[in-house]
Amino acid sequence: MIFISDNAKEKVEKLLVETAGDNDVSKYFLRVSVVGGGCSGLSYKMDFDHEQKPGDQVFEDKGIKVVTDLKSFLYLVNTTLEFSDGLNGKGFFFSNPNAARTCACGESFAV
Repeated sequence: MIFISDNAKEKVEKLLVETAGDNDVSKYFLRVSVVGGGCSGLSYKMDFDHEQKPGDQVFEDKGIKVVTDLKSFLYLVNTTLEFSDGLNGKGFFFSNPNAARTCACGESFAV
């Protein structure tokens, strides 16, 4: 399962409405994946999508539909998407119990 914090839920809902525009917002979901790169070897990727692919893993937490491919899910199991708008940093970040180390910017990790 991939979890969503309360702060992230609020921000994702606002961004979903902006992304959908005049389209039906219920057709859109949050796609989360892991790609190679970054200073620790693996990076998180997050965007909105409206088409599921074969093999996608689908979850819902706090009313937010989250979709990931199977390969990425192996790295993301039990991860929580967080959002901060504090002075120390603004934006989304992942609290990933599977990460052995992360970089200082929090955008990449290693297992």
